[in-house]
Amino acid sequence: MCTVVVRRTAGRPAQILALRDESTTRQFDDPGRWWTEYPDVVGGRDRVAGGTWCATALSTGATALVLNRPQKRLGDPGAPSRGVLPLLGAAHGPDWVSHVDLSGMASFALVLATPDRLTTWQFDGDRLTSADSPEGTSMVTSGGPEDLKSDRWLAGFAGAQFPTGWRELVESAPPQDDPAALVVRHEQDGLVYATVFGQLIEAAPGRLRCEYSRRPWTPEPWTAVVLDGSRPGEATRPD
Repeated sequence: MCTVVVRRTAGRPAQILALRDESTTRQFDDPGRWWTEYPDVVGGRDRVAGGTWCATALSTGATALVLNRPQKRLGDPGAPSRGVLPLLGAAHGPDWVSHVDLSGMASFALVLATPDRLTTWQFDGDRLTSADSPEGTSMVTSGGPEDLKSDRWLAGFAGAQFPTGWRELVESAPPQDDPAALVVRHEQDGLVYATVFGQLIEAAPGRLRCEYSRRPWTPEPWTAVVLDGSRPGEATRPD
């Protein structure tokens, strides 16, 4: 996960954009109920480690998202994968930290959006800190303030209609080799690291609306899924 935008307004469901940047050869599954130990949780599944980058608990509307951070790029042998963190955050809320041993884990930011709170935890490989964000529109990125992404894009998201205006911002430029770009593409030593997935989420207790695309920078229709807590419905991109 590289970019997360969250709009939180009193009395309304949280509205979220999640852009995942990853190796283009790493396989993953589209959002679904993949984890038998978390039957209430919906998210895309990473096929390598089995976790996710973004997960929502249907019963509560809590959505948790993980972003890599640069301080400690690799975890120690045997340490948990960062992909477990969104599952724990969605399932347990702010108490997720009591359900995992962070010793040896790679550095991360974990964003937890609930109907009444937006909290971001930062782990640098040694120390865990947290901060709550006020109502309004917030942006969290893998590069932090240094990548200048918030300086370039946050005001646009704050003023744009969800979800149409947010999609238009994502579609406004092709992938670039620029840390401040919304959708990116970097090539190094024959490997490609790029924006491989985009999600637009509106989550409330008992109801999840999600649109997603594996090519979010294009004007092609995104897949739209609505879950009411029991059965999914699927449709093409709405007007």
